[in-house]
Amino acid sequence: MSEKTTIAVAYGDGIGPEIMEATLKILDAAGAQLNYERVKIGKEVYLSGMESGIDPSAWDVFRKHKVFLKSPITTPQGGGYKSLNVTIRKTLGLFANVRPSKAYAPYVKTHFPDMDLVVVRENEEDLYAGIEYQQTSETVACLKLVSKPACESIVRYAFEYAKAYGRKKVTCMSKDNIMKLTDGLFHKIFDEVAKDYPEIENDHYIIDIGSALLASRPEWFDVIVTLNLYGDIVSDITAQVAGSVGLGGSSNIGESFAMFEAIHGSAPDIAGKGIANPSGLLNGACMMLVHVGQSAVAEKIQNAWLRTLEDGIHTGDIYNEGLSSERVGTQAFAQALIDRLGQEPQKLAPVRYNPDVKPIKVGRKSYAAVDKQLSGVDVFLDWVGSDKKRNPNELGAALAEFNTDKLQLKIISNRGQKVYPDGQPETFCSDNWRCRFVNPNGGIDYTDVIALLETLHAKGYYIGKTENLYNINGELGYTLSQGE
Repeated sequence: MSEKTTIAVAYGDGIGPEIMEATLKILDAAGAQLNYERVKIGKEVYLSGMESGIDPSAWDVFRKHKVFLKSPITTPQGGGYKSLNVTIRKTLGLFANVRPSKAYAPYVKTHFPDMDLVVVRENEEDLYAGIEYQQTSETVACLKLVSKPACESIVRYAFEYAKAYGRKKVTCMSKDNIMKLTDGLFHKIFDEVAKDYPEIENDHYIIDIGSALLASRPEWFDVIVTLNLYGDIVSDITAQVAGSVGLGGSSNIGESFAMFEAIHGSAPDIAGKGIANPSGLLNGACMMLVHVGQSAVAEKIQNAWLRTLEDGIHTGDIYNEGLSSERVGTQAFAQALIDRLGQEPQKLAPVRYNPDVKPIKVGRKSYAAVDKQLSGVDVFLDWVGSDKKRNPNELGAALAEFNTDKLQLKIISNRGQKVYPDGQPETFCSDNWRCRFVNPNGGIDYTDVIALLETLHAKGYYIGKTENLYNINGELGYTLSQGE
């Protein structure tokens, strides 16, 4: 008998303890060579006064075992609580979130019986960095952070995944027709990395039409790689289109650590009723077994799971009158699966893993410094003007008085739309104004920016934030406003 692998386990909140109990029962019955060390995370820890939602001792357990199986957790509403899922992923460098979605028709109802795809989602940055600011009484802002190393790592992981699992195509999804720098960087790096995998087909869709096609033509797709927020959304779409979000498992992979979970939440409305479907967590656990080199056990469990579906033994979320033979609860479903260990599906394709496939290793690449020339500054002002009329021409005329030979007011925009000079009277303006000062003759020194800010402050203007404007390798390192 091989040496057992010890993993960290969190039972989670809501339905978490119920589905974890069922999952571990199945793993043990199938002969998984695992030991479990339990960690405390989630709502109970939050409410004990730890706003991180995780007991500090858990980090040492994670570092020791490198593998973590997690039930869904609940983040308390309000109070400044941050998502523990995001905290764990970012703290441990889990840059790749892998979510397979496959149809199991006719045993799980779906309109797309040939669907079989995988969403590979960037897991650490984008809008999920959660960096937000209340800039004015009317306006809040969220920073979308996208880095070259993160883009390169997740795109390369997607191609390596396709290569390892015999997938034929990788599709990139972004919104680079609007967000030309952030999403544009992701698309650009995708095109560059794709050249290293000529044997794998690649294409790109704008995220809106791509999502629509996922909901109407999912069989067109194989592996999808995308940014964090889009990946969260489209992976739920694909799971539901395949039949049920409750069936989906996922892996979160880093350079030296991996976490496995269900893609659904803690469902507190059905907690304690014994009716939750453990399949999502179980499928995540099978991904974990493959990761730790126990793919034969994963095959055994997933084939028994398919046989259970074929036999019509279904939890309430997928129960279909006329097709299902028995509606069961969480533990009864687990026992039905255990009773079928060693059996294979008769109509659905059995699961087969290549035992030679190893965990995918993708490192982080550093990029050389670029030539940056400071050429201006965007100053965001909280301003309503005389008689609160919010007249951009009034603001523009006032700010133009502060022009120097180094910095001159070029435009004022409001919510990204140019409103001065030559704005249109129909444009609605909030109290948050982006005032762009540039040197039309070349670069500036940051002391010029400081001097401008001191002048604005002395004149009574409220500065919400600033953004430096750079020319990067001779090209604009910032976008223009609509109408600029």
